[in-house]
Amino acid sequence: MRKLFVFVVILLGTCSRPPTLLEEVLQQGELRVVTRNSPTSYYVGAHGPEGPEYDLVRGFAAFMGVELKIYEAERFADVIPEVVKGNAHIAAAGLSITKDRLKQVNFGPAYEQVEQQLIYRRGSYRPRKISDLIGKRLEVAPGTSYVDTMKGLQDDMPEFSWIENPNSDVSDLLMDVANGTIDYTVADSTILSIYQNFIPEIRVAMTLSEGDSLAWAFQKRRDKSLINEAKRYFAYIEENGDLQRIKERYYRHSAAFDYVGTRTFRRHIEQRLGDYHSSFIDAEDNTGIDWRLLAALSYQESHWDPDAVSPTGVRGLMMLTQRTASVLGVTDRIDPEQSIRGGAEYLEKMKGRIAPEIREPDRTWLALAAYNVGYGHVRDAQNIVRQQRGDPNSWLDVKQALPLLAKRQHYSKTTHGYARGWEPVKYVENIRTYYRIMQWLSDDEPEALRAEAEEADTIT
Repeated sequence: MRKLFVFVVILLGTCSRPPTLLEEVLQQGELRVVTRNSPTSYYVGAHGPEGPEYDLVRGFAAFMGVELKIYEAERFADVIPEVVKGNAHIAAAGLSITKDRLKQVNFGPAYEQVEQQLIYRRGSYRPRKISDLIGKRLEVAPGTSYVDTMKGLQDDMPEFSWIENPNSDVSDLLMDVANGTIDYTVADSTILSIYQNFIPEIRVAMTLSEGDSLAWAFQKRRDKSLINEAKRYFAYIEENGDLQRIKERYYRHSAAFDYVGTRTFRRHIEQRLGDYHSSFIDAEDNTGIDWRLLAALSYQESHWDPDAVSPTGVRGLMMLTQRTASVLGVTDRIDPEQSIRGGAEYLEKMKGRIAPEIREPDRTWLALAAYNVGYGHVRDAQNIVRQQRGDPNSWLDVKQALPLLAKRQHYSKTTHGYARGWEPVKYVENIRTYYRIMQWLSDDEPEALRAEAEEADTIT
């Protein structure tokens, strides 16, 4: 009904005046958005495009009933000029509202508040005040709001200096701090919350600015129709909870399914596994994959909770997407038997895509990584290993390369771009741990299962 109303308004209004920007978007049927390939904006995940900015602009396009046309800028500094030139309707790349940027573009409603934080390496000297930075190597990414902050600090303290590194983005500089190549850098709190999963050596020394607002950038013009529509959209998703759900999905500090201890796992073997044991056995008969490995995979995915739902919408014991379930003939993802069968067949398909010359157990570990992050990203990691003269058929080498898919200097040269590469590494290693524990226990000896669970309960 709303689209019909807008269409009538367009027909009536355009008879006597040029169409507004919103009317142009509706007439063309597409919303053009420029972004960056990064964990805080847009990237290709295991099941397609992901990222907080992608989720937001996809929702906005759906809100207006138009198609989303999203593309990446080569550098962060190129994002805003794409809007200024009119190539994109919106720039959505975790942009802070600054005085200098307000001279170039208009901003929509703020949807996130972040802090600019000074980052140092754990175990090194932690600066407590700006004067502690004098004589140290501090680098920031070009084209960011951090440059304005640095200039402001230098106005107050002329002897303070920093480097605007033209060849690095924020993720590169965080890694440089962790490696000790530079002393400090600056990052938004949202960026840090993601990269600390992957670079545990980095720590916050101090907050340089508080309450920076993130917002979309629009072309600077008197016509505010598209901005006003964005305001309505953000009010809508704030009211229905979608905005908070997107923030929680990408910025919370722990993964959706945290890695529980051995004690809890053994107790769950006793309390939960029996309900699904026969289905795992049937799946082994169907695929030839050890039922205990399938059970370990299922535990990592859902903790053997058939009603489990992730923030991305995957469901059931084996956490299948709706698309994957449809391809596998799974009509009810929360039905344990169907979910286990579908998950086992999907893992079998992943193993079938791994090069035949790769031997076990590496073949299985790579297939599990593909189950989690997508086969394309595993191939990208293997190519990185080749470039580094490693063995792309070795899980040991590939698991060293997967986290590099979160580093711009690597993912910018890959086919599938950015990936949260540390996640499949943790994912596979946890499944291997659960699998080893299950190998210690015999399904033919229920007393052994019970004894192990009771022993786990006595551990303090």
